[in-house]
Amino acid sequence: MSHDNLHRPDGERIAFRHVDGTGPTVLWVGGFRSDMEGTKAVALDQAARERGWACVRYDHFAHGASSGDWKAATVGRWREDAIAMIDSIEGPVLPVGSSMGGWVALLAALARPEKLAGLVLTAPAPDFTERLMWPSLPDHIRQAILRDGEAEMPDEGLGPYVLTRAMFEEARNWLLLDGPIRLNAPVHILQGKQDEPVPWRHALTLAERIEGPDVRLDLIHDGDHRLSTPADLERLIAAVAQLRGDGSE
Repeated sequence: MSHDNLHRPDGERIAFRHVDGTGPTVLWVGGFRSDMEGTKAVALDQAARERGWACVRYDHFAHGASSGDWKAATVGRWREDAIAMIDSIEGPVLPVGSSMGGWVALLAALARPEKLAGLVLTAPAPDFTERLMWPSLPDHIRQAILRDGEAEMPDEGLGPYVLTRAMFEEARNWLLLDGPIRLNAPVHILQGKQDEPVPWRHALTLAERIEGPDVRLDLIHDGDHRLSTPADLERLIAAVAQLRGDGSE
């Protein structure tokens, strides 16, 4: 399946797919080490085709079909690319951020408030490097990152990957949960109670920090981190439809 590329000033390219439609453009912002072919991204694309929504999904720097050296990846880089995606889209956008993509989507929304139609966040993980990932790493991995600047993490699903000290240090520039997060558009958060990587209280902290016209947090009792069951996907699409102002959903 072919994709388009957004060319960045440093020669990197961000791969994306778009669906033509009306209304604010639904912009999928994926999670850490996931790509635009994931279950939720594809479900949104399908919904857009069925309902006539404009929709864009893309791969972060060093993810999926985009270019980039994984060891050079930082939250600031992912934020910049998300802002560039928003700038490339005419009219308002409705970012849908998943996990780490929730952090990136929030940062991009804060940088482009005039473009924001609303924000849907699923298992959002702002500040995950500092609050969730670093504390949960085995001690020997933390020591290796501090000593060597990087360490390899095992991952049975996607294969091993490297965590760099630079990523953790750079991410401190973008922490959001230590103060108010002022947004000028409605926010709808979907969070599973059974989520292990991003505990539901993390979403509660985020909801408390957001100052905006309308903040809604749905806790899904049997929901895990992926929130990719048919019922979860229906919830996600309904949340997007509602913020788009489509009918009575």
